[in-house]
Amino acid sequence: MAYFESTYRVSYGDTDQMGVVYYANYLELFERSRTEMLRESGLPYRKMEEMGLILPVREAHCDYLASAEYDDLLTLRSYVAEAKGATLKIATEIYRDKQLLVKGYVVLVCVNRETRKVIRIPDYVKAKCDELKFEE
Repeated sequence: MAYFESTYRVSYGDTDQMGVVYYANYLELFERSRTEMLRESGLPYRKMEEMGLILPVREAHCDYLASAEYDDLLTLRSYVAEAKGATLKIATEIYRDKQLLVKGYVVLVCVNRETRKVIRIPDYVKAKCDELKFEE
């Protein structure tokens, strides 16, 4: 699979007093992108929660390379970097035109919603995640 791509137009509320996107908002964009990627693949969060799974973030990492500004149209690209055991690593890149602004990843942990215990990624989730792995 290639990247999952979506777009987002920067709103005034996304920016700080310097007129650039506030650094923490990039993590929200990571979430928007991975949520849509999973939804498009047939794994919406709501469905996984109904099946008794939750995916809390265990780790988040961002490399800030350049700033986005109000009204910029951003391209969000996400893919599954790894799915093994109980963890799911989803990478995201954010571009303005062809310029890479931010890249990073989150590591999610598969947890039983009722018991709050870490569990292995269920086979049906693992299979979908394997389809979302990036291959050049």
